Amino acid sequence: MKLSIEPLTKEAFGPFGDVIETAGSDFFPINNGSTQRFHDLAEIQLDAGARTLVNIFRATPLDYPLNMRMVERHPVGSQAFVPLNNRPYLVAVAPKGEAVSVKDVKIFSARGDQGINYHAGTWHHPVLALDAISDFLVIDRGGEGPNCDEYFFDEPEIWIGL
Repeated sequence: MKLSIEPLTKEAFGPFGDVIETAGSDFFPINNGSTQRFHDLAEIQLDAGARTLVNIFRATPLDYPLNMRMVERHPVGSQAFVPLNNRPYLVAVAPKGEAVSVKDVKIFSARGDQGINYHAGTWHHPVLALDAISDFLVIDRGGEGPNCDEYFFDEPEIWIGL
């Protein structure tokens, strides 16, 4: 099965989380007017007793077309990725739920000026860098207990092509 890629937009990605970008976002001036603040761009979700982690992930591009074998989810916290190198990347995502089907997977092409925030429980493939090693600022949950479930597809071939 070959999955098609569509552009990342706030509307298309809405069922899975938030698109973090300045384009089309409200802002207000701060710092005596020298700075525009694009406010509250993502809903960071944490369970009780957890704390927010700020990390940098360095992602190496995989070989494309990619045979996607698995997805993961973080059931008790959201996970945001903001590219730091202004490089495009791919987002593979499926709706929340106890089970996931390859028929539910959507693939988005993100620009280098767009970040994403997976809402808690949303299935997704680990970060998919494209042309070069890419750094991402990652905001997610820290705390006691597990927060990562993996699901491996039964289908032998699920292709993400470019």
